[in-house]
Amino acid sequence: MNTTQQPHVIVTGASSGVGLYATEALIQQGWHVVMACRDSQKARRVASELQLNPTQFSIMQLDLGSLQSVREFVKDFESKGFALHALLNNAASYQPRLKTPARSPEGFEISVATNHLGHFLLSRLLMPLLIQTQTSEQESKPNFQSRLVTLGTVTANSEEFGGKVPIPAPADLGDLAGLEQGFHDPIAMIDGKTFKAGKAYKDSKLCNMIISREMHRRYHDSTGIIFSTVYPGCVADTALFRDTPKAFQTIFPWFQKNITKGYVTQTLAGQRVAQVLVDKDFSSSGVHWSWGNRQVPGRQAFAQPLSAKATQLTMGIRLWELSNKLVGMAD
Repeated sequence: MNTTQQPHVIVTGASSGVGLYATEALIQQGWHVVMACRDSQKARRVASELQLNPTQFSIMQLDLGSLQSVREFVKDFESKGFALHALLNNAASYQPRLKTPARSPEGFEISVATNHLGHFLLSRLLMPLLIQTQTSEQESKPNFQSRLVTLGTVTANSEEFGGKVPIPAPADLGDLAGLEQGFHDPIAMIDGKTFKAGKAYKDSKLCNMIISREMHRRYHDSTGIIFSTVYPGCVADTALFRDTPKAFQTIFPWFQKNITKGYVTQTLAGQRVAQVLVDKDFSSSGVHWSWGNRQVPGRQAFAQPLSAKATQLTMGIRLWELSNKLVGMAD
């Protein structure tokens, strides 16, 4: 199939874990995947190992922790003349053992910079292309809708047990005091409080779910684009956990497989995420899709309620405004 005729999707963090296996599943369904990865050499290697059809994917360098890299990626993508049918915001940085914050080139705490601000800027800059594709495809495919899907997590949703775990603390953005103050050294937390690496990750994922809903509120009715988040189950052995202690990397998958029954393979998680990107059953916008915390054979995905922290209108509006300011975008 000619790449100019294929639907195109950008997948961030496509060189490992959920992103890689979502890439494989999307290619199997006839999509052309732009693998947006920090390490292009690794992306080429894993694509070869999975024997992905080289005519159905492109590899482009993207470091979401750098706003400059995000801008350069978008310019490079635009120069290729591809249509953009979907965007999968999948990549994430999780460094729970840090005692002091790592910083992005712009001086922001790295997990929030990568998981939230990088994806926020990427989504904002690519929105015109999603709208353009949505408009042009409507002429020949009245039921077509562009999609912007973001990986969520149970640990950032206090409606679920995993979101209540106090290690090191549940996700909580407070009144966004850290962002209000510019989010530069010595500030490293969105709520402006003491740095806790694990909580910084949870907070960044809570931001992902808030911003997805805010994008739905701002864009869905006027454009028809579908915005959603997804939790495909606990992928306990993904590269996301590479910076955790070695004992954790052994115990956590065993615990999820045998005790909580929440474990899913990377392959299955990738297939589920691909479903949310392409299947008509997932055409509702403003939804957080989940297969639940305990995996049950044959269970279908459902719309998982989100916490008040993730659905408060004023929080979504203010987080949008402050994120715009930090990444240098006009509203």
